[in-house]
Amino acid sequence: MVGRCRLFFAVAAAALAGAWVSAPVRAAGFPDQPVRIISDSAPGSANDVTLRLLSEELGKIWGQQVLVINQPGAGGAISARAAAQAAPDGYTLYMPAASLFLALKGAPGVAENMPVVLPRDFLPIGYITAQPMFIGSSLALGFKTIPDVIAYAKKNPGKLSYATTGRGRITHLTMELLQVVAGVEMQLVPYAGGPAAAMPDVVSGRVGIVLEGYGGLASAMSGNIIQSLAVASAQRLPGFETLPTVAETYPGFEAGGWEVLVAPVGTPAAIVDKIAVDLDKALDSKDMNAKLNALGAFTRHMTPAQTTAYTLSQQATWKPILEKVARENP
Repeated sequence: MVGRCRLFFAVAAAALAGAWVSAPVRAAGFPDQPVRIISDSAPGSANDVTLRLLSEELGKIWGQQVLVINQPGAGGAISARAAAQAAPDGYTLYMPAASLFLALKGAPGVAENMPVVLPRDFLPIGYITAQPMFIGSSLALGFKTIPDVIAYAKKNPGKLSYATTGRGRITHLTMELLQVVAGVEMQLVPYAGGPAAAMPDVVSGRVGIVLEGYGGLASAMSGNIIQSLAVASAQRLPGFETLPTVAETYPGFEAGGWEVLVAPVGTPAAIVDKIAVDLDKALDSKDMNAKLNALGAFTRHMTPAQTTAYTLSQQATWKPILEKVARENP
């Protein structure tokens, strides 16, 4: 049983180590053929759109085609296994979304090779985008700020409800984290159809709070259908300077979707470093940033070491929340 419970990646890494020894390091001329980037997300999803914009920019820099390979399913396990088994030569990369890192090992429905841990399972290259959670409320309840929400929740334990895209999703975890740091209790109301499905209940006041990436709330916020409360980013965002952050009330609070770029274990350091430099160049593209910003996604430069540190800090932040959710939903 112990052997069965070991992550698949450890086995894959050992198998690939020998292949790396004989693999020539060709960083100076890299790449001289098309590069594949595997994604755990389905075509047309927010992560997929981000990756396609990135692949276009990398293609310009490299003068080579960069192919997006969508392999969704099994909670990310399919894509992770395919990426781990790829030749460690830099020509197959992987863009796992936040959910592949923020999984509770051994919990029901969580694959054996989850969560991904850097640099044990993959070599970090860099951070790509953050898609912070935007939080809004029903106009019928009269909230103007996050402190208003917390004050009401403290006076009325369990009475204030919030709409999420589903149990265990980042929208749910964000509100669980807020409840922990604020010391309040609210009621989860999941909507499989996302914010659009929840909006009638939010507008009527039956559900008090709704949160999602900006793309899911843009029309409601810009049309004053709901009250914009805050964004769960580390700092105020460009284009949203008048919208406070949750961190202004609870320092250090940050929540949202994000993506990083990684390579199979055994990929030569020179190749990883070359890709990291070129990733930074791609992230500086004004055109790509304009398109991403319009979707509520924001690029952020991180070195490979910073990328590892960030993923580990996110796992540490979310672990008690994931354990809390698992206890409450056995």
